[in-house]
Amino acid sequence: MSAIKTGMPLLARHEGEWVGTYTEVDVDGNVLDTHSSHLICQFPESGPFDYNQINRYTWANGRTDERAFPAVYRDKRIWWDNELITGSAWEVDDKTVLLTWTRKEMPGTYLYEMIQLSADGQHRARTWHWFTNDQLVKRTIIKERRHA
Repeated sequence: MSAIKTGMPLLARHEGEWVGTYTEVDVDGNVLDTHSSHLICQFPESGPFDYNQINRYTWANGRTDERAFPAVYRDKRIWWDNELITGSAWEVDDKTVLLTWTRKEMPGTYLYEMIQLSADGQHRARTWHWFTNDQLVKRTIIKERRHA
């Protein structure tokens, strides 16, 4: 078993495909955006990265977006540093992964994410808290189910 799967066994349980819905709300709970998602969580057997996540988003108007988030494993965390984000993720307990990251094109903005995996490994609930200049500005609520 790879070092990342041994060091982050909960994250290893996320391997595979996930489909769901992202709902972005302002601080008062008003919906700002909603779209569907299809994510692929991978643990490459070789190459420079220990983890890779591919996010595909689709909006009702036909707009699409796809992003890849390769990461390296060290010190019981995965670490991102790519053209979009820099940050890390770590396990808190047997159900919870926490992440923090900054968006490079948004100076003064950082995010915290909590991911909860169901005991049967078939459902995930994720929340992002967006902060700008240390003030909460919005949240993203994500509900997913295992696809494959």
